[in-house]
Amino acid sequence: MKVGLYTLGCKVSSYETEAVAEEFERAGYEVAPFDGVCDVYVINTCTVTAESDAKSRKYIRRAIRKNPCGIVIVIGCYSQRAPGEAAAIQGVSAVIGTQDKLSAVRIASKLLSEREGRESDGCQGSEKQDGTRQIVNVSVLAGAKFEDMKISRAPRTRGYVKIEDGCDCKCTYCAISAARGPVRSKKPQDVLCEVKALYAGGTKEIVLTGIETGSYGRDLDCGASLASLIEMLDKEGACERIRLGSMAPELIGRDFIERVAKTQIMVPHFHVSMQSGSNSVLKNMKRRYTRERALENIARIKRLMPGCTFTADLMVGFPGESEEDFLDTVRFVKEAELLDAHVFAYSKREGTEAAEMENQVSDEVKKERSARLIAAKNRMRDEVLSEMVKSGKPLSCILESGSGGEFSGHSDSYVEVRVRCDYDASGECVLVKPLKHRNGIIQGEIIT
Repeated sequence: MKVGLYTLGCKVSSYETEAVAEEFERAGYEVAPFDGVCDVYVINTCTVTAESDAKSRKYIRRAIRKNPCGIVIVIGCYSQRAPGEAAAIQGVSAVIGTQDKLSAVRIASKLLSEREGRESDGCQGSEKQDGTRQIVNVSVLAGAKFEDMKISRAPRTRGYVKIEDGCDCKCTYCAISAARGPVRSKKPQDVLCEVKALYAGGTKEIVLTGIETGSYGRDLDCGASLASLIEMLDKEGACERIRLGSMAPELIGRDFIERVAKTQIMVPHFHVSMQSGSNSVLKNMKRRYTRERALENIARIKRLMPGCTFTADLMVGFPGESEEDFLDTVRFVKEAELLDAHVFAYSKREGTEAAEMENQVSDEVKKERSARLIAAKNRMRDEVLSEMVKSGKPLSCILESGSGGEFSGHSDSYVEVRVRCDYDASGECVLVKPLKHRNGIIQGEIIT
């Protein structure tokens, strides 16, 4: 039996899809391209924006068209938030939320067995129009535990390990806390074993990721924290490089950075979930920090980790955002000296406070501000890269892919780098001298 899987959304979802794929393989399935004809399709959905919902429905219907007789299983954030919508799409065989995703394998096997006329084992479901059962397995997330899943391999030189799920923030614009539930964490020893296995298998860099990564350990009785986890991985020699997924600015404070800066494995790069550089907007979002606190934490990190770079998520068009509020965000890009930023427009999410706020910003203004902010962050990126080239300081890089003598990868500070090389350097860790930059990429040469 062939199974095709497709992921929408964040790196956490990508990790979960890989874990589900490995579970299918253990059950004897062949993982096949999603765009081919498969016996089973699994679509891991996203609901962060209205566009994400629409894309989720698009790929669900694409799978149904590919094989109208196939088993189509919808999992993830969209199906958790709107299970009725997902189940109403004709051709959907099962709907699973953000908990118990690994049950997709058991459910697929059950539905295939029933479709072949074998005896059912009594799982509850409702009848679809074609006479086969539709199973809906969407759990209430209050009190949920961390789902025990892991991966044994990473498809690239950089591998992701999910260490945390859920979010306790109640930001006024966000539907993810409802779709993911409360903070819950993987046990430190389980993280250690998974990281060690991936590194032993050839993964050069491990990214610890979660929905609210910085809150790791808050729910555990052992007193674990993200800082103590990184310290343990460093002490145990679990891998050579650790990178972190998105971090809320208030969670990279003094104690955290003073501890992780002393380790050998923490790379000099952080991605901050900033959202806005305006204190007024941050307050209306119910974020837990100010622009001043974020800049203070960033400055401290730069002092303790020289050469550290920062990327960020930045939203435009939040309800009530004035021109001055927007310009505060533009100024933040400059003051934080961001290497890059993911710029996106606010999207109404049903059931959130922000959706009911007055002074909604028009789509035209959102589009115009997005363009201006992208231009500003590109200018800042070029300044950061120019300083790197001017300094001539070698960059420690992992070359991830290449052909025709040209290879590309990322430095430990997450700068994209390209080099010429007369041998297959894919997967190698090298020192690169920066020579010039163009379109956000440093051209360099390998230092022998």
